[in-house]
Amino acid sequence: MNTVISSLDRASILAQALPYIKRFHGKTLVIKYGGNAMTDPALQAAFAQDVVLLKLVGMNPVVVHGGGPQIESALARLGKKGEFKGGMRVTDAETMEIVEWVLAGEVQQDIVGLINQAGGKAVGLTGRDGGLIRAKKLISDVGDLGFVGDIQNIDASIVKALQDDAFIPVISPIGFGENNESYNINADVVAGEIAKALNAEKLLMLTNIAGVLDKNKALLTELTPAQIDGLIADGTISGGMIPKIAGALDAAKSGVNAVHIIDGRVPHAMLLEILSDEAFGTMIRAK
Repeated sequence: MNTVISSLDRASILAQALPYIKRFHGKTLVIKYGGNAMTDPALQAAFAQDVVLLKLVGMNPVVVHGGGPQIESALARLGKKGEFKGGMRVTDAETMEIVEWVLAGEVQQDIVGLINQAGGKAVGLTGRDGGLIRAKKLISDVGDLGFVGDIQNIDASIVKALQDDAFIPVISPIGFGENNESYNINADVVAGEIAKALNAEKLLMLTNIAGVLDKNKALLTELTPAQIDGLIADGTISGGMIPKIAGALDAAKSGVNAVHIIDGRVPHAMLLEILSDEAFGTMIRAK
């Protein structure tokens, strides 16, 4: 259903956005892009438009993308089945090759193309570029995960250089080790670490849920560390949500002013979150 908006209403909407444009002008916004927003063509186009608009009004968006569905599809075509432990993908040597090909060769380039098509200047990066993400093998209490990485260091100088030159960085969550080996790193964790390294104003995590829900499926609009611990302990937060929430909380504790988990299935969800006073999704607070 199409909603007709009068010229007066359009002007009012733009005027209401002005204080937020002024507040966040020149600020860095790290956006973790994943879930349904990555697979629906209309949502893909809306996402790209939002990123370009934010750049054009003076903010500095940085995109960190996932690609779980695309990796699963590629594995299936090759007769492999994905395995997860503790919400993380078990990544043997063959799977790592597929992950790197899908994320850096397919998903990243699709996002770069969409942003450029919408009028932006996007540049794709992996952790190798400019020594952006140095990693080592993740030692996990859920067992051997193969080539899953634990971030050792973020050197964000290449990202800052691109931002200063009006580009929009699009980062694949692949790190490199001391022997030049590749590591698959959880995209939520990468987004959080990039946000910390860039002293980002906001970390926005687009997901395929409305936010963090309680056991009655009601949206929790704000969460503190103590509340998060309780929700993990009682199983409300589990599986793949655990690293997402952990990364968000760590970023909030490390100086990122606001961390938001928002519904990527809603067109222009980022603009609603950034340029309005409407509570949208779940905000993670440091205390």
